[in-house]
Amino acid sequence: MTDQDWYQFLLARPHLSEVNFWRPSGRGFQAIGSGEPFVFKTHKPNDHLVGGGFLSNATTLRISEAWEFFGEANGVPSLEAMRLAIARYRRQPLGDDEDPMVGCVLLRDVFFVDESEAISPPPDFAANIVMGKSYDLESESGSYLEAALETLLRASTEAAVVPGAVFGDPRLVAARLGQRAFKALVLTAYERRCAITGAKIRPVLEAAHIRPVSQEGQNRVDNGLLLRSDIHTLFDRGYLGVDPALRLHVSPRLRRDFGNGDEFYSRAGESLVSLPSRRVDRPDRDALEWHMDTLFMSA
Repeated sequence: MTDQDWYQFLLARPHLSEVNFWRPSGRGFQAIGSGEPFVFKTHKPNDHLVGGGFLSNATTLRISEAWEFFGEANGVPSLEAMRLAIARYRRQPLGDDEDPMVGCVLLRDVFFVDESEAISPPPDFAANIVMGKSYDLESESGSYLEAALETLLRASTEAAVVPGAVFGDPRLVAARLGQRAFKALVLTAYERRCAITGAKIRPVLEAAHIRPVSQEGQNRVDNGLLLRSDIHTLFDRGYLGVDPALRLHVSPRLRRDFGNGDEFYSRAGESLVSLPSRRVDRPDRDALEWHMDTLFMSA
């Protein structure tokens, strides 16, 4: 169920292909899995399918964080406009110092159509549904929805669509993320703490790729580490490394090149101090081995 203003704002900005479908309550979202198609339906009286995208993942972020990562891809022109929209849905104003959590459904490869090309929802989409509904694409209604998505996608791109199944089995879709979603999800997975130092100073924390995207790495949480900005730079340049046992390595080049680095030498051999609670989000062994073998300067 999609806010009309949110939809119209993003319809006018087709270059924003990765967006945050925020939810004012801060509640989680588990209706579908990563990589599965997500459809936008406007509220009554419009009540039409107006676009879609693919789920990267869902998380909770503070309003300021959602704006930092997504900006206008939140479907609003400014942070203040986002705060006002959330306050309107919550039916209470936000104090000047309030920065509450909001639910964030992070989507990639999104597309929208003009209302003149919108499509009616599946016949069994009841009027009392306010939070959304999921469908099995092999069901009758799911087949209707899949055909509707193909039509919407064709209308949004004005390009030919290859006949046949568009989505196939959603369980076979690779769980890749958009760049903005990668940053947001790494931040929440590490509970806003630097993996190496445990620092909680939010403005200096950055999501680092273990294996860079330029070197065939992927935007996946298990290919990420949340690091303080200076540590991120040292990690990317090979002065710091993390082995598959999740222990810190410090290159002798750090002292030779810069004449310092005591903070890091004192931690050499120690385990990371902050890790995601879910094992599936923890650093991938193959990515760590690649970094140690390819980027880390061992001598």
